[in-house]
This record gives sequence, C-alpha cells and structure tokens, in this order.
Amino acid sequence: MVDVQGNGLVFLLCVPRSGSSLSTVMLQNHSRIFATQEMWFLMNLVDLSKADARPYGGSPIIRQFYSAMVSDDVYEKACRSFALEIYNGFLQGNAADFVVDKSPRYYYMLEWLDRLFPESKRIHLQRNPLSIAASYKKVNRNQGEGFNLVSSLESPHLNMKAVDLTLGLLRLNDYFAVKHANAHELRYEQLVSKPKEEVEKLCEFLGVGYEEGMEQYGLHADSSKSNMFYSMGVGDPFLSTHQEAHKNSVNNWKRILDTTEVETYCRVLGADVFHRMGYSEQLQEAEQWTGVRYEAAPDQEVIERLSRQFAEATGCRWQPHYCIQGAPSTSVAAHPSESNTDPTLAALATIRQLEAALRAADNRLERGYSEQERLKKQLATAHSKLQRIKSWIPFGNQISAWASQRKILRGGKS
Repeated sequence: MVDVQGNGLVFLLCVPRSGSSLSTVMLQNHSRIFATQEMWFLMNLVDLSKADARPYGGSPIIRQFYSAMVSDDVYEKACRSFALEIYNGFLQGNAADFVVDKSPRYYYMLEWLDRLFPESKRIHLQRNPLSIAASYKKVNRNQGEGFNLVSSLESPHLNMKAVDLTLGLLRLNDYFAVKHANAHELRYEQLVSKPKEEVEKLCEFLGVGYEEGMEQYGLHADSSKSNMFYSMGVGDPFLSTHQEAHKNSVNNWKRILDTTEVETYCRVLGADVFHRMGYSEQLQEAEQWTGVRYEAAPDQEVIERLSRQFAEATGCRWQPHYCIQGAPSTSVAAHPSESNTDPTLAALATIRQLEAALRAADNRLERGYSEQERLKKQLATAHSKLQRIKSWIPFGNQISAWASQRKILRGGKS
C-alpha cells in the first residue's frame, strides 16, 4: 500500500521519448508491482485551482475559492488524499505492493511531488539527448504530424517539445545532481544492452526480489497487466512490435538528424549537460560530424526565451537549480485522529482558517478599492462631459434668440 509519506510509490522521471515505456513494460511483469502507461493526473491536480473555462461558467469563482478560502497545506493534503485513493485502488485491484507512476513531464512539478510524497522512490531515466530528439522526429513523422527540431527551438511561440528537450532535461539533471537514498539512475543504453542486469538493479532499489524473465516483456503480452498497458494507447508506438529490448535505437540520431539539427541542439543545450549525463563520447561524435566545438554553458538567450514562454503559458515558477528532497513533510499527519486530540494541531487548524478568512477579506477589500477607483474615473469622465456641455450653453442661447427673432419676422410661422 502507498502511505501518506509515499512509501510504496515510485516515480519514473524523465522527459518524453527517453524509453519510459520500455522500462515500465518490464517492471509491470513483477508480481508485486503495478506499472502502466502514463497517468498524468497529478499534473491535473496541481493545476486544479487554475480553473479553465467551463460550459457551466464559474471559473472566476473557482479561482477565487482556491486563492481565498483554501490554504496551501490544506490543498496539498486534499490532493494527497485523492492520489492515495487512486494509487491504492490500483494496488487493491491487482494484488500488488508498489505503484510505478511513469509520467513524462512530471519535471513540471518536482517541488510539489517532494512535498506531497517525500519518501517516494524516484527513478531517473537518462538517454542521450540527441537520441531523444531523433525519437521525437521519428515518432512524429510516423504519425504524420511532422517535427522540425530547429524551428521548434527557434519558435516565438511556446512549443512543449522544445521545452522537453531543453528546460525539462536540464531541470531533471539539476534535480538528481546530488546522491539520494530514494533516487536511482537508469540509462536507456544500458537497459537495452543488458536488460536483465539493469532490471535486477531496479528490483534491488525497490526492495523486491527479481523475478525470472520479467525483462522479456513479449512473454507476458497476454497478461491482464499488459492488456491494460497497451490499451492506454500512449507512449512508444513501436514497443509492441518487439518481444524484448533491442539496441537499434541507441545511435539512431546519426541516421535521423541532419548536421544543422545536431549543431543547433548541441549549441542550445551546451556541452556541460552531456558531460554530466555521461554522454561525452556522443558529444565528441557530434562535434566531429558538425565541425563545431560547443560552449560549455547552454545558449542563455534561447533558454530564457523558452522559460519566459513557459511561465507565461502556465503561470509556473520553478525554484532555480532545485534538487531532490526527502525529509518528511510537516504537513503530513501521522494519523488522522491526532487532529482531534493534539492542541497544537487544533491551533494550527484555527490559524489556517483565520489566514483563509484574512485572504478572503483582503480580496474583498482589493475588489472594493478597484471598484472605488473605477467609480472615481467614471465620475470624473461624467464631470468632464458635463463641463463640455455647459460650455456650449451660451452658444445655445444665441441660437435660440436668433430662431425666435426669425419666427417673429415671418409672422409667427416656423
């Protein structure tokens, strides 16, 4: 079972096209592990208070409710309770002990994941960035959508694939920069080269015994777990065409990307991240192919533009160079009944209520001040119009006198 600290929960963290589907389809074959395709629902929870437009209306009311009435810790506690119901529901239905939540783009909310489930296990799935870019191009070309790496990186509009390939990749490497007991690094290239050995390491990290043949996912294609996995219809569209891991995609970037794409992407990312990730050799190949030696740091102009586009679109503000946290969160209660007896918890609950009331009062005052200012401007405008009308009155009297004289001269006829 997953508990309030996150024990029993595993996050597989990576950017899209890193090989997360392959990792998951192997892990799900363990009798004690529930792992399926991408869930993404925690991203929906973290953005719940933003309340997009709905056909029944009320979006401003919903946003006001969350901002004025619901404190951050209450909101997180409610989201945690919802997530626990989902995760433990999966476990109960599958007689498993661990849930693997494999959702690319969870880099969006790493701080929130750490607060929500501080003791969860976190797997960092790494892959050569050039292979990730090549996979995007290959998959989108296969689906008829098209993908231009250069134009994506240079676009004046938000492009989430460009964010994945830059901000997401850099952010995850910052997050896992320090060693942590609840973190494990998994490399795609090693997984496809030595799948059994890497899966055994994963099992050891999770605290479960390796089960023979779990890496040979083709042998389990008819299981109920596999049926659920493939029925989701997301992830790697080529996965089901193979029975086990293969190395065909390890260096496919040389066949799929052209020199302009490689040069642009390496320049934007910078050399340091390749070295940090352990892909110095691949960077050297790229430099020899393009004839360019890349600067250590990322292209700051591109990174800042993408950061600005992403922040404007999402309202999200990340902590710079955020690293994995694992200390128990003070907002996680050890047992629900403690709030009925512990005077400290009761006092904290009262404080939260008072803070919510103060925020609501502040919002009402702010709206009142804004309304007052609006009325002042409206009154000033009306006063200005009145003065203009008054300025026309003498001229209006002259016209009236002239019209009266003309009527008399015409014998009273108008």
